[in-house]
Amino acid sequence: MLRAGGSDYADVIEWRRDLHAHPELQFEVHRTAGLVASRLTAFGCDQVVTGVGKTGVVGVIHGQRRDSGRAIGLRADMDALPIEEASAAPWASTAKGVMHACGHDGHTAMLLGAARELAQTRAFDGTAVVVFQPAEEGGGGGKAMVDDDLMGRFGISEIYAVHNEPGLPIGEFATASGPLGASADGFRIKIEGKGAHGADPHLSVDPLVVGANIILALQTIVSRNVNPRHSAVVTVGWLNGGKAGNVIPATAEMGGTARTFDPEVRDLIEARVTAIAQNVAAAYGATATVSYRRMFPPVVNHARETAFAVRVARALVGDDHVNDALEPVMGSEDFAFMLEARPGNIMQIGNGHSAGLHEAGYDFNDAAIPFGIAYFRALVEQALPL
Repeated sequence: MLRAGGSDYADVIEWRRDLHAHPELQFEVHRTAGLVASRLTAFGCDQVVTGVGKTGVVGVIHGQRRDSGRAIGLRADMDALPIEEASAAPWASTAKGVMHACGHDGHTAMLLGAARELAQTRAFDGTAVVVFQPAEEGGGGGKAMVDDDLMGRFGISEIYAVHNEPGLPIGEFATASGPLGASADGFRIKIEGKGAHGADPHLSVDPLVVGANIILALQTIVSRNVNPRHSAVVTVGWLNGGKAGNVIPATAEMGGTARTFDPEVRDLIEARVTAIAQNVAAAYGATATVSYRRMFPPVVNHARETAFAVRVARALVGDDHVNDALEPVMGSEDFAFMLEARPGNIMQIGNGHSAGLHEAGYDFNDAAIPFGIAYFRALVEQALPL
């Protein structure tokens, strides 16, 4: 049974810290993808394919036997976030305004470590497919890889991923079957009014007043339109308009996000955001143009694969260190696109005491690396036993 303080994987830690020092955004992960492809080739993968879903990398590792005809996918994300780092670590970001604030450097390093071991031992009957994805942070990289026929090209029958979780102790895992993360949609509303001098509001159609009332009215979607038994969030994150205190602008614009687990609630929110914005604006003599973009579907873990993932984790760290009833969260994760294409599971892995995800002081905890490597490797070897 794997315990904290086991193998230190010093070289994998160095890979992780190098990735942390050189973060890249969205699909522009050229250095990262190059390093990943180079290492997979050095490990002796049977096939290394670059440019999948624009800048994704896929490594194929055949087992000692291939009688099962099955291929198990393991996925890690590679991109960083547009945040100025404040960790003061020796390996802190060298790219101004960009940092690995979500631990994708750790995810990538752990999967590289697992790929090396799988390529060395090949103690399985079938094929391991290691998937390194760009643009998880809002770019839809998971969708791009699926649209590039990731599953069909490499024969993937099921797929698994991990995500580190600050506050969850090192050596612990957590997941659940069914909905685990919410869908993520974005909307922008442009309000066309009539500008005027700030001293003559009666001559204007003030788009800021319209915007303020739209914001208030949007809050009634969850409280008065969504069934209380369902979960949903509608948040307006910004409202921009005007530049001077004595000028009423002619236009204003706002943007926000909507989250839910239910497809019908998702449809309802989109319809209500549009109707409320247009009709509130019309009531004030203005017009509103709504752009609503569906970004990520809900993250829905599959029952059989989740039960299997839980068994694998418990065999590594013990029953008491694996939570199989994790409460769903309203955050999103574009591994959802891969879970729509194939059955699978995403598992939380403990990051111990650290700053939170997407915070400037965050850093991936290298003590989690042995657990991630062992988990990825065990998924393949137990799903595809010799």
